[in-house]
Amino acid sequence: EEDLLNDVCMEVVERWSDSQVVDAKEEKEDEVQAIASMMEKQARIVVKPKEVSQEEKQRKAALLAQYANVTDEEEYPFPAPLGSVVSPYPTPALFRNTNVEDVLNARKLERELLRDEFQKKKEQDKLQREKDKLAKQERKEKEKKRTQKGERKR
Repeated sequence: EEDLLNDVCMEVVERWSDSQVVDAKEEKEDEVQAIASMMEKQARIVVKPKEVSQEEKQRKAALLAQYANVTDEEEYPFPAPLGSVVSPYPTPALFRNTNVEDVLNARKLERELLRDEFQKKKEQDKLQREKDKLAKQERKEKEKKRTQKGERKR
């Protein structure tokens, strides 16, 4: 019976190992199949092109044409340097760039505010000096009166 038992055990181990090999092959085939199906799905996805209206096309063409006409001789956005020739027919701009003007105005306003603050501080300092001068003079007068009292008592 021991020989039979060993044979049965060997047969069970062989069949188990065979089934493991078959399962591994099936798993690999399943993975390959899953990858293939994902690739097919991706291939089927088609991006629809965006439809642009005629009005948007015209607007875009007008903008591009305007920027294509900008030259070095154009006065916008800065005035032409002295001695340069400015075209008598500048191309119309859709908008005016006011960044430089805004920055200059902001700096000018800031300088004016600082100037006003300095003037106020100057006036306050002047008033304070006058007060200090008066206080010093009063102290001197009090000291003088005290010393005069002390001399009278002697």
